[in-house]
Order: sequence, then structure tokens, then C-alpha cells
Amino acid sequence: MLTSLALIFLVGLALASIFQRLGLPRIIGMLVTGILLGPYVLNLFDGSILAISADLRQMALVIILIKAGLSLNIEDLKKVGRPAVLMAFLPALFEIAAFVLFAPVVLGIDRIEAAIMGAVLGAVSPAVVVPRMVQLIDERYGTQKGIPQMILAGASLDDVFVIVLFGTFISMAQGNGAQIADFVSIPISIVLGILLGSAVGFVLAWFFELNYSHRHLIRNSVKVIIVLAVSFLLLAVEGWLDGVIPVSGLLAIMSMALVLAMRSAPGVTGRLQEKYGKLWLAAEVILFVLVGAAVDIRYTLQAGAGAVLMIAIGLLFRCAGVWLCMIGTALNRKERLYCVIAYLPKATVQAAIGSIPLALGLPCGNIVLSVAVLSILITAPLGAIGMDLTYQKLLKREE
Repeated sequence: MLTSLALIFLVGLALASIFQRLGLPRIIGMLVTGILLGPYVLNLFDGSILAISADLRQMALVIILIKAGLSLNIEDLKKVGRPAVLMAFLPALFEIAAFVLFAPVVLGIDRIEAAIMGAVLGAVSPAVVVPRMVQLIDERYGTQKGIPQMILAGASLDDVFVIVLFGTFISMAQGNGAQIADFVSIPISIVLGILLGSAVGFVLAWFFELNYSHRHLIRNSVKVIIVLAVSFLLLAVEGWLDGVIPVSGLLAIMSMALVLAMRSAPGVTGRLQEKYGKLWLAAEVILFVLVGAAVDIRYTLQAGAGAVLMIAIGLLFRCAGVWLCMIGTALNRKERLYCVIAYLPKATVQAAIGSIPLALGLPCGNIVLSVAVLSILITAPLGAIGMDLTYQKLLKREE
């Protein structure tokens, strides 16, 4: 495992630096590292690290979600409430509709299989989007109108919505039908996640303040460890309550960090942001290299031109859904275009659930996985490059 970790960091950082010098996003180099060194090409990673790959990716995602929550401002979120809620489900619904309408013709699958494929591809990648929105907040691009905050909130909610729909469509494909409870669980999961995280954030802020007032000073590094450990427990709560009551662990983590930032002194929040920024330097490499390692490049050869065409049609519908969310806002055309670009990349969710239909033995399993892999290879670089090259041109910097 130690050799694999060394390869992840050394080769991942080297290729990231090369791609950066070529004017391309660093994450493309990391994804390429994972694909090349992963089990489907050179197979240089130890099986033990691949066995815990999903957990390591989730840990990296937790780190950037904490940093995102610490960077958010509740007043900014209030300003972008309606479009953020719409972006949590409307673009995904448009993309799923595109697959239901056109995939049976283009790919020769039935409507339920098309809905499963649309649900797999319908989620935006928080791993690609969240770090860039945090960067925009730090550099204050688009913050006057709350653009990065809106995209950050929408992208975080988007995954909850799509994964519930995916489970429902899988159940229908297995002949179990759709359950009303599955759809009711979406708002319940969101609300309970926010409430749980907020309560934990208040307790943590109170504990840190109480410790400070009694002169039992906790070092900032220890606070980072405590917050990280509590975040892991919030994710565990989601698993413990699975089948009992739905709770979104990822939203709970972001809510906890947001409340902690609100209730703590500005200096404390700033130092925690700085610490998590340094942690993210390592976590980013692990996340994207292991996402690349989960990509079976062989399935792209099976996908063919029809899969590329379907991905393009889905993206067009998705762009229309994002644009519709912007109606009635104060955003100009350039800012709306940036929101469209920010909602293009797919990676994390597709790598996590793309193989499930195949594992369940569904007839559409191979084609769903093929299209999911191809969508990562096309849209992750497309969205990352698009966001990196356009944010200074399309967004106004707040002085």
C-alpha cells in the first residue's frame, strides 16, 4: 500500500504539474494518473488500496466540503435561495428526460434502462465543482451576486436528488415498481441533514468557545482533527439510519462547517480555512487519482458514437435546465453562461454508481457503465477547463 501511495502522490503531482504548464487543469493530470496506473491499464496499484478506494475518496470529499462550509456566508446564501434550490434538481431532471426521450432510439434500450442511464449521468461532480467554487469565494469572483455560493449549494443538493432517483429506477427495472416513500425521502433527507449538521456545529462552536474562556486552549491543529472526526461520524449516521430515516451526511457536514464559521471568531474561522486548504492539497491528489483508477477505459471502446451523441444531447438539455433556473435573477448573460459551464463536469457519482446496474445483472449494465465512463472522460476535463479559463472573463471580481 505504501508503494501505491507513493505512486499516487509522486506521479499524480508530476502529471498535474505538466498539464498545468500546458494550460490545462491539474485534475486532468491526476485523472490520467489514475487511469494509467490503475487496474485496467498498468495495474501498478496494490489491491489493498483499491479495496479502500471508495473510503479514501469519501474522506477527500469530506475535507473539501468542510472547507466549503467554512467559506460560505449565510447572507450570501439567502440572496441566492430560489435558483440554488432549482439547480438542485431541474438540470438533472432535464438530462434524465433527454435520455428517456432519445436513448431508446440512439442506443436501442428501453425507457426504464434509459432512465437508469440518465440518473447515473444526471449528477454534477462535487469533486470537480466544489474546489473551484471555494477558489472563487476566496478570490471574490462573482461573490457580489452570490454565484459560487449558489452553484456550491445546488451541486451539493443535486447528488442527493439524483441518487434517490437512481435507486427508484433500479427498483423499477427489477420489477419492484416505484415507491412514493422514495420520492418523499428526498426533502426529508435534505432537511434532516441540514438540521443535524447545524446542531452539531452549534455544539462544536460552544465547546471551542467554552474551552477558550477557561484558558484550556485547544490548538487549531487539534480543532481540525476534532471537526474532521465529527464529520466522519455524520457520514456514519447516514449509514446507521439507512432504511430507518433518510439523512444526507454530506449536507450535514457542510451545514456543520457553516454554523461553526458563523459562531466562531473570524480569526478562528480563517485559521481553520487555512488548515483545511493545506489538507486539501493532499486530499485532492488522492481523490482524483482514485477516481481515475475506478475508470475502466475498456468500456469506452464499447460505447461507440451513439454514446457520445447521447452524452452531447444530455448536456444540451442540462444546459437548458440551468439557464431556466437563472430566469428572474440579476445575473447577466456572461454570469449565466458561467453557471452553465460549472454544471457540466461529471466524475465522482458516475464512478461510484456507474457499475451498479452491471453488478446487479441488469441487461443494460454494460452500456450504462460504458456511457458513464465516457461521460467522465469527456465532461470532467471539459467542465474543469471551462471553469478555469472563463471565470475571470465571465465573472466580476468584488473589490
